Amino acid sequence: MLEPAVDRPQRKAHAQDAWLPMEIELRDTWFPLAHSNHVGETPVRRAMHRQTAYLWRDRGQAMATEFLPGQRSKAFSPFTAGTGYYPCCEYFGYLWVWYGNPEHADEALIPDIPFLPRDGVGIPNYMRTSVRFDGNALLSVENLLDLTHADFLHGEVIGGEGEAESDEISFDHTSETLTRVRHVVGKPVSPVMRWLGGVRAKYQEFRSTLHVHLRSNVCISYPRFRPGFDIPNIQTFVPSGPYRSRVDQIFSLGDAPTPFRQLMPRMAYVVGPQDNAVVRPQNPRYRAAPLRPDQHSRFDAPGVRYRYLMKKLWQRQQTGDYRYLPDAKDASDVRSLLGMDG
Repeated sequence: MLEPAVDRPQRKAHAQDAWLPMEIELRDTWFPLAHSNHVGETPVRRAMHRQTAYLWRDRGQAMATEFLPGQRSKAFSPFTAGTGYYPCCEYFGYLWVWYGNPEHADEALIPDIPFLPRDGVGIPNYMRTSVRFDGNALLSVENLLDLTHADFLHGEVIGGEGEAESDEISFDHTSETLTRVRHVVGKPVSPVMRWLGGVRAKYQEFRSTLHVHLRSNVCISYPRFRPGFDIPNIQTFVPSGPYRSRVDQIFSLGDAPTPFRQLMPRMAYVVGPQDNAVVRPQNPRYRAAPLRPDQHSRFDAPGVRYRYLMKKLWQRQQTGDYRYLPDAKDASDVRSLLGMDG
């Protein structure tokens, strides 16, 4: 059952509550480092936290290495068990690379993305986008969890502010995932959906589900508009460092009309810079974790829970415990959780 988001009383922060995103570097996870069709024989460089990976193909086989082909060094890190080769695989249109102990790599831990073909075949190139953020990956995920920011920041895409009949936030979680649902009745229709999607109504019912995988920051998003259509997509906040993250996004818009289906993915290059303009100046303050009163509202409850869960995971890993607990079902079927069946 989804847990309702409620207002919490303000309280003063204490030293043991300090939020230090710089120190949270979760291991033993798969990072989707690149779109599969962007990796060929010529190596491309990516980063997982501060760990460099070169992605390339050897006679069609995807490779992820610590070295450039033909430039092997004598010593490699524990991330490749000294071989220079990361565990890697291809699913859902991405090349996934294991970050952690190679002996623990398990492809069953690849998240389920039910609206994309598992083999990645047939995903149109125009459905893929790539955006870089000048901010900590965790801050970017928190920004996405608080979907109310979209009303005023991305109103032309998601629909603007207004007095809705109802606006409810709820969330659920495991030790490895957090699922946030926002359900709005009477939301103003966005100009993009009206002009490109052909929706003539003035208001819509809007249900947006966001399923976050904590270790990897993979965010599976399923917005549903009625009247209108679904806009499922995946956003991958891969941490490149304390001030950088990368999002390789894939949309699945088969049910949308042609103009909307072809142009909506391009809106990532509008929405991304808008988010980045907000995230960039927040990043130094986010990392500083000042001790000040907590003033979050009910709309921030999923983000507060996200911080708590991330900190618990990080604290467990600091003791050398990298296990996935019994409640973790990263590769389970999430169709019902996303609201695809409703």
